[in-house]
Amino acid sequence: MDTSLKIGVVGIGNMGGAIAYALAANIVAPHNLWISDINATATNAFKNRYADVHVTSSQELASTVDLIILAVKPWLVETVLSEFSQKLTDKQILISIAAGVEFATLSNFLPTMPLFRVIPNTAIAVTEGMTFIAPHNATQEQTNAVLNLFESMGKAIVINEPLMAAATSLSSCGIAYALRYLRAASEGGVELGFTASMAHQIVAQTMIGAAQLILEHNANPEEEIDKVCTPGGWTIKGLNAMEEAGFTNAVIKGLLKNK
Repeated sequence: MDTSLKIGVVGIGNMGGAIAYALAANIVAPHNLWISDINATATNAFKNRYADVHVTSSQELASTVDLIILAVKPWLVETVLSEFSQKLTDKQILISIAAGVEFATLSNFLPTMPLFRVIPNTAIAVTEGMTFIAPHNATQEQTNAVLNLFESMGKAIVINEPLMAAATSLSSCGIAYALRYLRAASEGGVELGFTASMAHQIVAQTMIGAAQLILEHNANPEEEIDKVCTPGGWTIKGLNAMEEAGFTNAVIKGLLKNK
């Protein structure tokens, strides 16, 4: 990524803040980062941590940066865009992370500007995000630049806009689904005799290890499951008990709930 790129984040709530902190900590020099938010407590906290970051209005930010990340709530997108869209030019890039706000809406304000819809998840705060990127009016070079930016905060892939809702369910909501498993497994760990804190650490590291086996080996999950399922062993008995309780069906139903 071009380290001289000037980046602005409009809205530093949970997701916008996670992205902004990841950018300042690992990716861009703080003096190349602009932030804007009506919440002075949030901007002051950011400024206290990264003194060289610019805290400014959305209009001034839009007039200054090369790439804007719009990270406000979906129902505020049109209001916020109306405040600064006239300051933008087609030489800039706008990235919206507002779930459900389609290019058709964004294009009403910015008909010829390079636009990207991006669905990250909260693990981006620890540079382990899974981010989905859909381009509109963008060149391949611009798409690569956005892809590289988010790959510096985890993994990222380019998809078509119609898949954005599915991406939200599978990965953005997926963080909560994974953590619900962690909580349930930890509660089981307490029944097995561990403290809650120990159980959380054990299960979390086990989840990291399981995920890395798939990512690094490019393996099918069943291949890795088979390696630990000895005939008549604890693992297969445990898996069968989970399936009897509806584990797989419950996960799939949860993913498809908003389809």
